[in-house]
Amino acid sequence: MAFNLKTRIWQTGSLDWWAMLDNEDVYIGCREFPLPPEEGDEWHVKKTGDLFKIVDGEVRKVGNRPFPIEPWME
Repeated sequence: MAFNLKTRIWQTGSLDWWAMLDNEDVYIGCREFPLPPEEGDEWHVKKTGDLFKIVDGEVRKVGNRPFPIEPWME
């Protein structure tokens, strides 16, 4: 149990974070992933638009919406 989470998570050599959710490898972010992750943390993944939250010690996908692009990012 990394970071006292029930969800299996790992970081790749390219500093991307992944989790095992419903027996699937799911990308959960890079810089967006909260360190250290704590109960109630929420984050929005820029690459996929996925929204995640830590509930009862587990990483859970709670939705998906496009990540807003700021004018300076274009």
